Amino acid sequence: TGEGQDSPLVEQFIARKADILFCPAWKTATHQEEEHEEEEEEATEPYAIMPPVELFMEVSYEERRAMLYRDLERGDIVVGRINNIREYGFFLTLLCTAGGLKRDIEDLELSALCHIREIPSTGSHDDPLSYYQIGDFIRAAVKDIDRYQEKITVSLHQASLSPSLEHIKLGVIPREELPIHYSRSVRAAADSSETYECILMSCHGYHNPSVVDYLLEKVGVSDIHPPSMMRGLQSKLFQEEDFASAIRKKQSASWALKCVRAGVDHFKHGRHVEAMNEYNKALDIDTNNVEALVARGALYANKGSIMKAITDFELALESCPDHRNAKKYLCQTLVERGKQLEEQEKLVTAEGLYRRALSLDDLNPEAQEALHKITDTIQKSIRLREEALAKEEAKAKSQTSAEKLRKILKEEKR
Repeated sequence: TGEGQDSPLVEQFIARKADILFCPAWKTATHQEEEHEEEEEEATEPYAIMPPVELFMEVSYEERRAMLYRDLERGDIVVGRINNIREYGFFLTLLCTAGGLKRDIEDLELSALCHIREIPSTGSHDDPLSYYQIGDFIRAAVKDIDRYQEKITVSLHQASLSPSLEHIKLGVIPREELPIHYSRSVRAAADSSETYECILMSCHGYHNPSVVDYLLEKVGVSDIHPPSMMRGLQSKLFQEEDFASAIRKKQSASWALKCVRAGVDHFKHGRHVEAMNEYNKALDIDTNNVEALVARGALYANKGSIMKAITDFELALESCPDHRNAKKYLCQTLVERGKQLEEQEKLVTAEGLYRRALSLDDLNPEAQEALHKITDTIQKSIRLREEALAKEEAKAKSQTSAEKLRKILKEEKR
C-alpha cells in the first residue's frame, strides 16, 4: 500500500468512526484480567509488540511531555537509568513506562527521585544505597506526581504498585529485561529505514495464526456477536430474531416444510420410499421439525414399525405438546401396540399403554374399550389364580389331616 495515499483515508475513517472506535459501550465480551499476563506476553509475544505509535507521528516535544504528565498515575511502572546518587536517594533518567501504559520517553529528558525511604533494605548492607550504581537500570513504581512542578517520585516497595501490577518485581533489572517496545523504539530511532511496516512484519507475533482471536479476546470483543463499524449494523439496534442464528432457524424450518409437503404428495400416490426420503431430508435440515416427525411417524405406523412411530410422535410432542395430529396418532399407535402385547400375554404392560393413550385423549372409544376388556381379563385371571390357590391350600390341608388321623390310629393299635 502507498503510504502517501492510504494515510489520509485511514485518518478520515478514524475521524468519522471515532465515537464508535473509542466508546467502551460497544464491547460485547468481558475481558478477564490474567495474573502475569504482561510477563507472558513479553516472553511469548502472541501478537506484534510495537513501539508506541507516536514514535512514527509528528507529535511535538511539548505535547508528548504534557500528555505523559496527564496520563501517568500513581502505581504505574516506569523504567529508568540511575544518573546520580545522593545521601538521600538516587535520581533516574526515565526511559519508558511498562505494565499497562506503554510510552517511550527517553528523549523527553525526564528525571525521577527515588528517596532512600522508598528503597527496601537488602539486609546485608547498612546503607541501602550501596547496592546501587550509576548506570543501573531500575524498574520502579510511581509514588507521586506533581503535574504543576513537573516532578515525579518513585518507589521500589511492592506495596506502591497498583493491584493489577503487584506481581511484577521492582528493582535492578538487566538490559535483557528492558521492555520489548522500548528496545524496538531504540532500534527504530537509530535507523531511519526501520518503518512501522518493517518492524511490524519482523515481529514474531505478527505471524501468529491465532493473533486475531487473541486480540479480540484481549480487548473484549466477542466473535459470536461482533460489533460493526457500520452505524446501521450496530448489534444493539436489532432484535434477537433479526440475528443470523434466528433467521437461519426460520429458513431451515421453511425448507424442511417444503420437503414434508413433497413427502406427503409421494405418500398419497403410494410412493412410500420416496416419501420416507423426503421426511428424512426434512429432519436433516431441521432436526426438531414437528410436521416432519409426525409425517414420518405416520408412515412408520403404516408400515408396521410401531415402536419407531411412537418415538417420532413423542419427539414431536416434546417440541409442541399441543399438536393435535401428534396426539391423535400417538394415541392410536399406543392402542395398536397394546393389542400386540396382549397377543404376547403381556397384559400389565398393555394396560399401561391403554391408560397412557387415554391420558392423551380421554374420550378415545377404542382405547376405552381396550382398557375395559383388558381390565376384565386381568381381574378374571386374578380370580382364577386365587381360586386355584385356594383349592391347592384346601387339598394340602385335607392331606395333612388324613396323615394325622393315620398316625393316631397306628399309636392306638400298639
